[in-house]
Amino acid sequence: MHILYFHQHFTTPDGSGGTRSYEMARRLIERGHEVTLVCGSYRQGHTGVNGPYQRGRRRGIVEGIGIIEFDLSYSNYDGFAKRTWTFVRFALRSIGLALTQSYDVLFATSTPLTAGVPGIFARWLRGKPFVFEVRDLWPELPREMGVITNPLVLRLMDWLEWITYHSATACIGLSPGIVQGIVRRGIPADRVTLVPNGCDLDFFTPARLQTRPTGVAAGDLVAIFMGAHGRANGLDAVLDAAAELLRRQRHDIKLLFVGDGALKPALAARAESEGLTNCIFLNPVPKRELTALMSGVDVGLMILANVPAFYYGTSPNKFFDYIASGLPVLNNYPGWLADLIRHNECGLVVPPGDAAAFADALEALADRRDDLAEMGQNARILAEREFDRRRLADRFVDWIEMAVIPREAPRRANT
Repeated sequence: MHILYFHQHFTTPDGSGGTRSYEMARRLIERGHEVTLVCGSYRQGHTGVNGPYQRGRRRGIVEGIGIIEFDLSYSNYDGFAKRTWTFVRFALRSIGLALTQSYDVLFATSTPLTAGVPGIFARWLRGKPFVFEVRDLWPELPREMGVITNPLVLRLMDWLEWITYHSATACIGLSPGIVQGIVRRGIPADRVTLVPNGCDLDFFTPARLQTRPTGVAAGDLVAIFMGAHGRANGLDAVLDAAAELLRRQRHDIKLLFVGDGALKPALAARAESEGLTNCIFLNPVPKRELTALMSGVDVGLMILANVPAFYYGTSPNKFFDYIASGLPVLNNYPGWLADLIRHNECGLVVPPGDAAAFADALEALADRRDDLAEMGQNARILAEREFDRRRLADRFVDWIEMAVIPREAPRRANT
């Protein structure tokens, strides 16, 4: 089959974003399918396509993946209106490809929700199978965060969510809560499957190196946060814990922030103004370089704002990179990942908004290194047992094939 694959924020491991689409596209190709991936220009991404844009797009082949990259830049620093307009423009340009390109199935992955718009047109105007992957529940998340309050916009997004799900031949959810959210919108359960983010077990290893980030002493405990520094991430909670640790004279615990986002300058400014010398801010690191960085730290921080829709409705890449690296995870919000951590004894869970409990947990990890090592071993075991990217990629490909082949069989039988 030829899959026309839409992901606005696609990146290869040479970028610093999540590489799920890159890995899934490669597995589709390994299973004998052809993939054309359509994306935009993401500030932290790297598509692998070079050269000038022609008529607003450029093309290339990257590790067997056909790439069509639109000249539509996106950054977490952009304001809400600018980001929304970029999403809309990507959807409009994508419709043109969905209606004119030759392909067997259209696959689209959010976010944003508008990524599914070309699939709606492909399904109803061309009769093409459409598989939609849901990474976050919209508009539930922006509604609960208060990012969108206009009732007309929320109603429009509700309608777009409904029609996208109902237009899809099949859906994929990245967390149990996302799957349940799709089913609640009236989609039969047998048309929805769970394929969470996975662990790159060959890429990340539990090996610990002696090299430490600049500003970290050999005996310090280093807890790392990787990813976007935005409103949804709630990183002021980490700074609150940092301040509490300094009040307790725990200078042997360092908090490492790796990534970028609209709130990063404000977070760094707050750390400086409050004298939080235990906080270290680094620029985003390409995934290919993460192994060395991860091998020099001790704990992974799984931090989000205290928004109930996050509890079961997200599947953050960083969690799976942490456990693949054999890092214990310190989590500060309830939900399915907190349940996994407790059940598998691969880290600690603290209540949201409790700086003292956060600091207590970090002190416990720093003072009980044997427990820390055991939690790290449990994390890697969990990664290998349940989240091996290769097995999940096969489940992903199987689902697309099952969703499409039965529809195509009668047509092929008559040709």
